[in-house]
Amino acid sequence: MTQQAIPVEVARLSKRFGRVQAVNDLSFTAQPGRVTGFLGPNGSGKTTTLGMVLGLLRPDSGAATIGGSSYAALERPALTVGSALSASFHPAHTGRAHLDIVRRAIGVPVSRVDETLALVGLDGAADRKTGGYSLGMRQRLALAAALLGDPQVLLLDEPINGLDPEGIRWIRLFLQHLASEGKTVLLSSHLLSEVQQTVDDVVVIRRGELAFAGTLAELQHGDGERTVLVSAADRPGLAQALQRAGAQVHGVRGETMRVSGLEPDAVGEVALAAGIALSHLSVEESELEQSFLELIEGGGTDRAPAGALAGTTAPAAAASMEGGAR
Repeated sequence: MTQQAIPVEVARLSKRFGRVQAVNDLSFTAQPGRVTGFLGPNGSGKTTTLGMVLGLLRPDSGAATIGGSSYAALERPALTVGSALSASFHPAHTGRAHLDIVRRAIGVPVSRVDETLALVGLDGAADRKTGGYSLGMRQRLALAAALLGDPQVLLLDEPINGLDPEGIRWIRLFLQHLASEGKTVLLSSHLLSEVQQTVDDVVVIRRGELAFAGTLAELQHGDGERTVLVSAADRPGLAQALQRAGAQVHGVRGETMRVSGLEPDAVGEVALAAGIALSHLSVEESELEQSFLELIEGGGTDRAPAGALAGTTAPAAAASMEGGAR
């Protein structure tokens, strides 16, 4: 049976803690069938935003909806939305016992425990105590708990943080598989390098405000302005001619000048008009990581106070963290 495609929509969302404006007029959409990376420095408002989407925090203004409804308005939210905000568990509980607590809280059959354990590759460690789990195993168990209700939407807070390359590869392929089934996957991270091979779309926030929303390709290309790399025997003369034409010459790398403000064809025309022969002319695409760093430069100073989510945990999340969340 085909399941309904469910987007996550954030519309002009704001939240303040005392003097700290944690989230300010934030809007974006995470689309079904795609993995959306929710990126920003530590303390930029990512966890606060996810908390508002999940109904754990009340926004001061704006709205966060899941398929057009708030989390609180969903009839059985854990069957629509799965979340993993923590990979902490009671160390004396086995993986199977932890999932059984969660599945009873959200009202799904006991068969889902073994199904999700197998889905995340923990069936062989189901009866081991979680206190002996590696970080990668704990991340998988958190995912299993999020998937117990077979939800169409997954919200994951820093699921790749601290994983080794093998763990990162596994979670990348797993999340891409879920998206290919039409699920909406929204995951947060403070490092683009961790998720750039996983995500389709990117939302970047800085100090609680939207800095960018679009595809990875759009992030890399920015506003479309490209840097032109050009070489000539008469570099000083070429630099002067380009500057007169309105270009910016940013410096010399070896024998190559970096030029912005003019398209490659225009650079060639300026050189031709000045009677300067070019030995090299190409376009330098901006590096993805550099584009990301430029967006978040100076960000990361706003953080929800410690304990801000305390006492507001949704029932399913409370069950997931029962006895051990910290």
